[in-house]
Amino acid sequence: MILPENNRIPKKVRTVHLIAVCGTAMGALACMLKDKGYQVTGSDNNIYPPMSRFLNEKGVSIMAGFDGSHLSHQPDLVVVGNAVSRENAEVVATAEMGLCYCSMPQAVNRFAAAGKRQVLVAGTHGKTTTSAILAWILFSAGRDPSFIIGGILPNFMSNYRTGTGDCIVIEADEYDTAFFDKGPKFLHYTPDAAILTSVEFDHADIYRDLDHVLDAFERFVTKIKPDSLLVSVDDDPNVSGLTGLVSCEQVSYGMKADSPWQLGETFIQPPVTRFQVIKSGQDYGSFRTRMIGAHNLKNTLAAIAVADYLGVTPEKIAEALDSFSGVRRRQEIRGEKRGVIVMDDFAHHPTAVKETLRAVRSHFSKNRIVAVFEPRTHSSMRRVFQQDYATVFDPADRICVRKPSMLQKVPEDERFSSERLVADLKQRGKDATHFEDTESIIDDLAHASVGGDVILIMSNGGFDNIHERLLESL
Repeated sequence: MILPENNRIPKKVRTVHLIAVCGTAMGALACMLKDKGYQVTGSDNNIYPPMSRFLNEKGVSIMAGFDGSHLSHQPDLVVVGNAVSRENAEVVATAEMGLCYCSMPQAVNRFAAAGKRQVLVAGTHGKTTTSAILAWILFSAGRDPSFIIGGILPNFMSNYRTGTGDCIVIEADEYDTAFFDKGPKFLHYTPDAAILTSVEFDHADIYRDLDHVLDAFERFVTKIKPDSLLVSVDDDPNVSGLTGLVSCEQVSYGMKADSPWQLGETFIQPPVTRFQVIKSGQDYGSFRTRMIGAHNLKNTLAAIAVADYLGVTPEKIAEALDSFSGVRRRQEIRGEKRGVIVMDDFAHHPTAVKETLRAVRSHFSKNRIVAVFEPRTHSSMRRVFQQDYATVFDPADRICVRKPSMLQKVPEDERFSSERLVADLKQRGKDATHFEDTESIIDDLAHASVGGDVILIMSNGGFDNIHERLLESL
């Protein structure tokens, strides 16, 4: 076990080793450190593209597996990923060698966020997209921001950036920090401005219930400094219950007439959506975006509110939104064959599935929508959302549900049933099919798909590279 006094970052650091370096945030941190001139090494059990290629191109030395010998060079600092246990061989070696160690958010605070205005985006849904929009607005406006975000931004071909400007945009995660710090990651940051998009029960492996989640977010919002700003969505009762507890300046955004930031008239004109923004009852500006769906309009509105607070003009915001290329794996069209569109999305929580399907339906109103769903997260593989999933696929014309591939990680009496979901969907009159594996889904869709179909594939994982394999089969 690591001695508590070693949980610190020394004043002088030249060499850094990251345990579990191939995670999205850990990989971004490794690259940031490399950009700043540190000698960086890392290790992981799951080393595969695109993260492995990304790290190699940056000159980060990656070692396969976890072994105490990976620390033989005695780095000045060891950064421990949140999925790493205290029994990990490199954690044990860190303790035995008396090396200094820290968590990922501790390292971000020291090496990336120090001296900058921290702009955080928190919430159960929409964090990645909202962070990405805001980062691109600031960059387009010449503010040269830094950012660390949980998705690849095609505008930068990266999920991080080390800028010289005064702001850093951080996707503020409510997941736990490390085995030695079970508190949420977002409690490590001190925002000058924060966005709260939504609060729902999620991460069933970490949180007991909704009250446990609310407790974490309460700790987050009440920690915001009085001279900072909280921008919160106006139609989430869980969020509304939290905003009454804060001492900082706060504004709400959404559709309500009493919200300082409101969406005005909206016109869906594929491939773009045009919309008006109202600020404090006055016309703020007309904008357009290639992001689809009502949920993404709200994400965009939140980013606009914070950009305005940071001094970006409506004209600069409009220019940025017009050139924003979205986020990888968020309604990302991976290809089209035989007139069949294959789309990729990260949706896995019932609310995210519902909103994503509604968004796709709004832009492809005359197409047949085929939803392909892989329950893969710790929450979606548990029966906690079993009944909720049966009600969120209504916008789809056909639903294909894969049996979770890692059910053995969940206690038998807590497991989600894809067979039951399909049965419940059929009771609602939906065309639904259960599949044991990815190969059978590909075979089925390759034969059953026709020109004009939109196949929306939803998973938080790689899904056995189903997107490329399906396009090849088509």
